[in-house]
Amino acid sequence: MPTTATMTTMIKMLESLPERIQERVLDHLREYIEDLRDEAKWNESFSKTQKKLVNVARQARKEITEGKATTMDLKKL
Repeated sequence: MPTTATMTTMIKMLESLPERIQERVLDHLREYIEDLRDEAKWNESFSKTQKKLVNVARQARKEITEGKATTMDLKKL
């Protein structure tokens, strides 16, 4: 976590810019933070299901090896 001194420096840097540029920077920061939140949600979701996905992949590989798998007919989907 950034220190208070780091945050203070960043705020001073932002305040030194013209107001219209400050708004652009803040818009970019908002988007960036939302992207980071989205990525964190995906990572959490994936980590919760990763074990299940591995098991399903192993089962599919086993069925293919045993000749139990059939080709998927995309027209029937």
